[in-house]
Amino acid sequence: MDDFWLNALWSLAPTVLIGLIFWFVMRSLLRADRTERDAYAKIEAEERAKRAAQQHRAA
Repeated sequence: MDDFWLNALWSLAPTVLIGLIFWFVMRSLLRADRTERDAYAKIEAEERAKRAAQQHRAA
């Protein structure tokens, strides 16, 4: 009976390992995307504020 459980464990190990690697890669990609979007939004807000200030001075 010990052979059965050992074989079951070894047969599931590669699938679980690949799943964990996939999860880690996807998590990293999503976090990087979120960070990039936050940085872009901050820069865009600063540029909009500069443009609004310039238009206010010109008027």
